[in-house]
Amino acid sequence: MENQTTVTKFILRKLSSDPQMQIFLFSMFLLIYLIILGSNIVIMVVIRADSHLNTPMYFFLFHLSFLDICYSSVTVPNMLMNFLVERKTISVNGCIAQMFLFILLVGAEIFILSAMAYDRYAAICDPLHYVQTMSKGICVQLVSGAWTMGFLYALLNTVFALKLHFCGPNQINHFSCELPSLLQLSCTDTLTNQVVLLTSVVIFGSSSFLLTLTSYIYIMSTILRICSAEGRRKAFFTCSSHVIVVGLWYLTAFFQYTKPSSVSSVVLDKIFSIQYSILIPMLNPIIYSLKNKEVKIALGKPLRKLKFLK
Repeated sequence: MENQTTVTKFILRKLSSDPQMQIFLFSMFLLIYLIILGSNIVIMVVIRADSHLNTPMYFFLFHLSFLDICYSSVTVPNMLMNFLVERKTISVNGCIAQMFLFILLVGAEIFILSAMAYDRYAAICDPLHYVQTMSKGICVQLVSGAWTMGFLYALLNTVFALKLHFCGPNQINHFSCELPSLLQLSCTDTLTNQVVLLTSVVIFGSSSFLLTLTSYIYIMSTILRICSAEGRRKAFFTCSSHVIVVGLWYLTAFFQYTKPSSVSSVVLDKIFSIQYSILIPMLNPIIYSLKNKEVKIALGKPLRKLKFLK
């Protein structure tokens, strides 16, 4: 090991080697990134500006939008830069830092979604005690807990990743630094890292999923006991946006981690990464704004004021 050269930089792979395709992909992902930034910032500003949206559901939506901005900003700017340079390099420490932020934000987001599911449970299953159940203090604790769980998830994997030694090759077969890609390049034994990664994914991922699933089991049970069809429709409509967002997250994760080894490929892994790191952050504000009457009303107020001034 002492005679081997220590790798200090990694080379990130481009999505395409065709120059014309690179220009097209750069333009497309730049547009998507601007949509992510613009739409999520608009959602955050509207929630802060409109007093009618000062409720627990929109408190969580505000933090979800903030997470989506941070989440996409960890990978997309680097990926865009990769299209403009001949060889995109990143230091080992920079790569591990990107990996840490990526895992942190993923962990925080899935627990924010669990908190939103609990909020819908409290609103539908126990509406008389909703104000007490989802008080400001409880909401802050749930958000703080989501960030703490994400931090612990990231810290656990990063501490063991720092012990890895890289001596070549130094080309990451991906457009960003993800832990599985780093493990493939390590010169040292990665069994411990693989066990820690698998264990943490099972513990953190399953706990978040079970919290969300349990909430929706109670929600569906309550909705089905509502006598009128109109009442059932209204109850389901209040959580339909969240169901779609959660479904996108967990379906992507399910297909990524359960796909047979025979269909495992670098291209497929990149497609999954693009979906949950770029497309989902873009779709979240669109889903919540289109499916939510209160958000659409709040978004329409500034437009009506502009028309009045004209």
